[in-house]
Amino acid sequence: MRFGFHFFDMTLPGGSAGLAPAIRSAARTSDEIGASWFTVMDHFFQMEQFRTAHDPMLEGYTTLGFAAGVTERVKLGTVVTGVTYRHPGILSKTVTTLDVLSEGRAFLGIGAAWYEREHLALGVPYPPLKERFERLEETLQIVLQMWSDDEGPFVGQHYQLAETISVPKPVQSPRPPIVIGGSGEKKTLRLVAQYADATNLIAPDVETVTRKLEILREHCDAVGRDYESIERTAQFRLLPGFDPDEVLRDAAAFAAAGIQHLHFGVLGPDPAGSIARFGDEVAERFSLL
Repeated sequence: MRFGFHFFDMTLPGGSAGLAPAIRSAARTSDEIGASWFTVMDHFFQMEQFRTAHDPMLEGYTTLGFAAGVTERVKLGTVVTGVTYRHPGILSKTVTTLDVLSEGRAFLGIGAAWYEREHLALGVPYPPLKERFERLEETLQIVLQMWSDDEGPFVGQHYQLAETISVPKPVQSPRPPIVIGGSGEKKTLRLVAQYADATNLIAPDVETVTRKLEILREHCDAVGRDYESIERTAQFRLLPGFDPDEVLRDAAAFAAAGIQHLHFGVLGPDPAGSIARFGDEVAERFSLL
């Protein structure tokens, strides 16, 4: 099993001045201990389910560019970009830029978007859920076209692009991986089967994950996709003072359910310290699961 770290708790000692050192240290430590991913949220307000909209939240792709400059191996992406936040052509160019400047370490994490308050507050259109999923599918089609040799137009219901020129191309061949986040059984997991290289599930328990993966397999069968070609990842939390044996027990249960990669959201006040301790006490045994 692989592991990665998600930097989402930005209410840290030192306020604004402390964020750059904290992110630098967490990203470097993730790199040093062999993490597969280092990710951030793509939100403009902190999630209200976690803290408040007035707590700190940095823009995602600027943060990933900063992380790219202080790391060498770890893959970089958002978990996840809401489809409403950026025009698909601009999003493709942004991820391509990250891939080029990180020397081939970017992935596109994307989903249908959900945080209504930040949309309304900042004047970002927030269409109904059905339309957001329609836009998500068109965005996936546009990104794949821009990362191909086809520079022709794209004409969809919601987006029209006269030319899908993207130069330079990504460093990764044939393109950066696409990770679709979410657990919706009818739409999200169908899009995973049709377009994605990986699924990132919200994993409250093993039973839920088992059911979601069974449904993903059914969608793969329906569209003629090899289920085993999709990396199965799930989100988890790494609390300060975590019990290494408990982390390993939980990871083993998720591995038995079919998860290949656990992605740990690291809580403050010392994210890099928690990541370093994971490296010392968990990482070697984790890789054997």
